[in-house]
Amino acid sequence: MKKVCHITSAHKFDDIRIFQKECKSLSKDFEVHYVVPNSDSQVIENVQIHGVKSIVGGRTQRFIKTVQAVYTEAKKIEADIYHLHDPELLLIAMKLKRNTGAKVIFDSHEDVPKQIMDKYWIPKIFRQIISKTYENFESRICKKLDAVISVTPIICNRFSAINSEVELIANFPDLNELNVESISATNKDPRAICYVGALFPSRGIKELILALESCNACLHLAGTFMNDEFEREVKSLKGWDKVKFYGQIDRNGIKNIFEKSNLGIVTLHPTLSYMEAYPIKMFEYMAAGISFIASDFPLWRNIVTSHNCGELVDPLDVSALASIINRMLDENEKTIQQGINGKQAIEAEFNWEHEEQKLIQLYLKLLKQ
Repeated sequence: MKKVCHITSAHKFDDIRIFQKECKSLSKDFEVHYVVPNSDSQVIENVQIHGVKSIVGGRTQRFIKTVQAVYTEAKKIEADIYHLHDPELLLIAMKLKRNTGAKVIFDSHEDVPKQIMDKYWIPKIFRQIISKTYENFESRICKKLDAVISVTPIICNRFSAINSEVELIANFPDLNELNVESISATNKDPRAICYVGALFPSRGIKELILALESCNACLHLAGTFMNDEFEREVKSLKGWDKVKFYGQIDRNGIKNIFEKSNLGIVTLHPTLSYMEAYPIKMFEYMAAGISFIASDFPLWRNIVTSHNCGELVDPLDVSALASIINRMLDENEKTIQQGINGKQAIEAEFNWEHEEQKLIQLYLKLLKQ
């Protein structure tokens, strides 16, 4: 059986895309290894996890020490395919190819050059030059790799200009994980809405809480705030009285919130990276049979309107957001039907089972070359 090895320098051992989807799917046809920093070495569901100790104090040290640590471990595995999951791992991509003779794939989870332009911790004066420098480096390496994988058509189109072997493997939901058949509209609170995810200003959290002041609704909110200052600011708003806050929760906790809720929120700000990304949360709402309110971005608009599974809004317009929340909760039958439409779209098209087959076929194709 051919060996494949996934490598990360930044993600956790149970990462949804890397472990829960890609590694577990590939384990049906290959011997799968997963090298991950600061985890226990163990075998979970036929995936051999190789924990690498790498205690570092910041991003720069991670780029150097952790990258070297995972490279050293990965090389020992002598895999037929190495699958890289972080931008800094491009630093070892060509060394892996030269020293092992294996095929090497880069999995671009995000449009990194555009994401750099949105990084709050990088001074604005430096963002453009850092973004361009990284893009040039990424292009130089990726044109020499055996394949590039990414998560949206827009990112894949960018890589197709430099590499002939590019595959779209989207982060669509696994139908079995959310157990969508068990989530019915009769279980939902007709005035409950939800948001689960990172609690950053750019995720539209402040605008959502401001909108709640004018809504007859209860928000089930879960996630971790960016910092204490932003958490205090949001919790000081009047709309916080209508929030049930859970903090950080696991996948079962997410499912429990979805079962209670009649409407999901995914009103991210119009940043360069968000506007061209598929929001995982939107597809999870659809899988759970929940209608949703999403930012009116062209990529998202095409899905929402073609499947009639939610409503669109300017994410910065608090008044418009409040109005749509009230209308959708009042028009309960229409909202329920949109949830049903979204669930049907997931089952027919936007699911991991379809993406899994594309991933396996790519691996088989590379191994024949």
